[in-house]
Amino acid sequence: MAETSDSGAFVAFERVQKSYDGETLVVKDLNLTMPKGEFLTMLGPSGSGKTTCLMMLAGFETATYGEIKLDGVQINNIPPHKRGIGMVFQNYALFPHMTVAENLSFPLEVRKIGKSDREAKVRRALDMVQMGDFAGRRPAQLSGGQQQRIALARALVFEPELVLMDEPLGALDKQLREHMQFEITRLAHDLGITTVYVTHDQTEALTMSDRVAVFNDGRIQQLAPPDRLYEEPENSFVAQFIGENNTLEGVIKSISGNTCEVQLDDGEVIAARPVNVSEVGQRTRVSIRPERVEMDKSRLQEGAHTLKAEVLEFVYMGDIFRTRLRVAGNSDFVMKTRNAPDQVRLKKGQQVEIGWLPDDCRALDA
Repeated sequence: MAETSDSGAFVAFERVQKSYDGETLVVKDLNLTMPKGEFLTMLGPSGSGKTTCLMMLAGFETATYGEIKLDGVQINNIPPHKRGIGMVFQNYALFPHMTVAENLSFPLEVRKIGKSDREAKVRRALDMVQMGDFAGRRPAQLSGGQQQRIALARALVFEPELVLMDEPLGALDKQLREHMQFEITRLAHDLGITTVYVTHDQTEALTMSDRVAVFNDGRIQQLAPPDRLYEEPENSFVAQFIGENNTLEGVIKSISGNTCEVQLDDGEVIAARPVNVSEVGQRTRVSIRPERVEMDKSRLQEGAHTLKAEVLEFVYMGDIFRTRLRVAGNSDFVMKTRNAPDQVRLKKGQQVEIGWLPDDCRALDA
């Protein structure tokens, strides 16, 4: 799935392709537009093309074919330092011999901004990331989280309209990483900065973004807001890549409007929503999120399907219980239930009946 270009777009990729060897395309016919002020995340596994797209937008890579536009102007042949784009990398890329203030002042000096203006902008940028007291320190005197804040401040100091971030939180521990996710999102929205963010971390993408472009094999598989990506994956790759997901294999028995019947490989027949299946006899992979699976019959409406299941593992995770089940021949089927006083604690080997609503179950490509 790709979105067509639009003349009002702030960032536009138009039929962009990239090959390093003249034969293999690492980016294939990319059409993507972004409005001003959007926070867009490019998400995908290693080698999917997401970082190459970011580097072409930054000017560190050249498109083999197609046009890249910024605010309506083609920038293919404009060098990186003249594009006016802020960049934040995973390795911070701070100058070790300069103080924090000198690191932030550097991009302003390159742009020939006067001394008093430079000092005011540096102070403002450091205050933005709550690092005003660290102006005189060198990078080696800062923790990883502090260095990342300085790298962020340096990207914002010359007030760019577009900021690109390549795995900027990859080196931080979980707690600091989560804190910085909210800080970066808040700053981007408060300042109205258009942001392109690259990550392979799905939680990060869902937490931070206005929209997420899921990349695989050089193409955008789906481009949508986080909730739609999670609730309504358009193909098996997106369903498996975003969040935890259960799949059951089978064959389409019948299709009628928004419902289809799927005969699972163990012979059971269930109802699902047909997403990218179109004919009877076609193989399909049915997708159900673990939190949509119910054991409490009172929560299931009429029309819900129930299947027999065997408990293989019951794990206490604090806020939830995670149960691994054998269902219709699949021994990696997961059910997540809220930790509530009335929640039954299951035992290994126990036979249970589980169910879900047909609307929560999507028949995708095999």
